[in-house]
Amino acid sequence: MEKEVADIGLIGLAVMGQNLVLNMDEKGFCVAVFNRTVSKVDDFLQGPAKGTKVAGAHSLEEFFRLLKRPRKVMLMVKAGAPVDELIDQLILFLERGDIVIDGGNSHFSDTERREKFLRERGIFFIGTGISGGEEGARHGPSIMPGGSEEAWPAVKPMFQAISAKASDGAPCCEWIGSSGAGHFVKMVHNGIEYGDLQLISEAYLLMKKLKVGSADKIGAIFSEWNKGVLSSYLIEITAKILAFKEPDGSFLIDKILDVAGQKGTGKWTALSALDLGVPVTLIVEAVFARCLSALKEERILASRLYPGKTLSCSGNQEQVLSQLQEALYLAKIFSYTQGFMLLRQAAQEYAWKLNYGAIALIWRAGCIIRSRFLDQIKQAFDLKEDLKSLLFDSFFQEAVLKGEESLRAVVSFAACCGVPMPCFGASLAFFDCFRSEHLSANLIQAQRDFFGAHTYERVDRPRGVFFHTNWTETGGKTAAGSQ
Repeated sequence: MEKEVADIGLIGLAVMGQNLVLNMDEKGFCVAVFNRTVSKVDDFLQGPAKGTKVAGAHSLEEFFRLLKRPRKVMLMVKAGAPVDELIDQLILFLERGDIVIDGGNSHFSDTERREKFLRERGIFFIGTGISGGEEGARHGPSIMPGGSEEAWPAVKPMFQAISAKASDGAPCCEWIGSSGAGHFVKMVHNGIEYGDLQLISEAYLLMKKLKVGSADKIGAIFSEWNKGVLSSYLIEITAKILAFKEPDGSFLIDKILDVAGQKGTGKWTALSALDLGVPVTLIVEAVFARCLSALKEERILASRLYPGKTLSCSGNQEQVLSQLQEALYLAKIFSYTQGFMLLRQAAQEYAWKLNYGAIALIWRAGCIIRSRFLDQIKQAFDLKEDLKSLLFDSFFQEAVLKGEESLRAVVSFAACCGVPMPCFGASLAFFDCFRSEHLSANLIQAQRDFFGAHTYERVDRPRGVFFHTNWTETGGKTAAGSQ
């Protein structure tokens, strides 16, 4: 093949990489591909990419000869050290003005470091969050690019062409912000995903404990919920999963071990929230719920030592399910509220100019958390760009007032019956704390000042003025500061 024919080059031919290449090819872009295990290049060209314009390379030298200038190189390799090792190899071939794109699940701090490293060498770097799994990569994912903004015009037409499209035709891809903003937004997306998955699984568990029916009957309930305000990809696939049968007619869900794995992005969200002082309590509970699920042997032993109750709907199944539906919707609102609080604080901390309405738009299609719900989030930020919390928007205020009683009923019922619903409980606790003008923190601060001279503020003095009390008259007047 002649030189410099490819619009973009992609390295890393695992399933996500392959499907993105096929998506790009289908949209009219010529793609050059390379893989560390070179045989995968030939397998791809002779298999899924047969009959396409995709150009294969068997070395980095050949790969770079195929790329039009400025060269655009997309990395679809495992996050962490493999990305750094590959960049070290690419440096030998990259020129000033070239663009490197990391499409993996990298930590945003790694993206910040790589963007600075390459910028100092005149090379642009885009850390790009991609959501939608294998199917999304092939037919249209949600794409969240950030980093070197100067490079955005060069990749924008391609990225928006291959991205998912919302119901109004808008591409689910827009520039997020500088440095590590793209990967940070993807990280928060994944954290919200953790919360959504846990909330749905808790609703499923309550219905199972209540013996409302077989797996397919519970699936039919989720399918019905999917027609209303809870309409979303995750509710849709939950219904399909619960209806799926083995060849012998049994339900597969009943044979899957109740131990949930995790790849770390939920933990990253929780750690970032702790660093920034943002109470993403529901997401944190979702992460810990997976940790608890991993204690299978201990849980089996504990179940024998502390047997629970046998539950039934006792004739009011319709009311319980109605309350559960409303509670799930409200808990979901609180989860997204926390996610956008984290985005807002990160924007202030890292000097990112995030467009929250655009982020909601990006998530409306293609990604794992896509749902009808996101249209309302976009509208909320369209109405007030500097909205401090989704709970201050009139639409969400109305939803909270409508669903609060149901959430309390579900959490109370589950607690009394011993059904674990940690994320439902966390969502209610968050709401009650957030809506409280007065909390117990004044006592905590007094305790801290008593044993550690950490000082406190007073309600009858201006904010920012700190005081210390010599509580025992032996502690002295020296304060340790307000930390």
